[in-house]
Amino acid sequence: MYPVTIKIGEATIGAELNQTNTARLVWEALPFEARGLTWGEEIYFRIPVEAGPEDPKSVVSLGDIGYWPPGNAFCIFYGRTPASGEDDIVPASPVNVIGRITTDVSVLKGIRDLGVVRVDKA
Repeated sequence: MYPVTIKIGEATIGAELNQTNTARLVWEALPFEARGLTWGEEIYFRIPVEAGPEDPKSVVSLGDIGYWPPGNAFCIFYGRTPASGEDDIVPASPVNVIGRITTDVSVLKGIRDLGVVRVDKA
């Protein structure tokens, strides 16, 4: 596992990237920062990594971190998206799951202004 910290607004959360090829590419590109955007309860932003699909998932779990190949985007799932059903968390299109949030993901629900999101090696 690759430990990282993610600073979003006033919050700093911990996470771990997994052992996939996509996660390794993300790790090697760190640190990076970009203006965060939301889509429902998903934070996403473009990163300097290009990777294709790697066992892409069309449903993810609370706290998953994904890489969205069509947009070269880092995605943090902390709740339902506009595509979600009653109980599922559904990305806009399938993502490579590259890690998980290791701290309380609910703090993300209270952030009003994402500003610049920064991801660093821990």
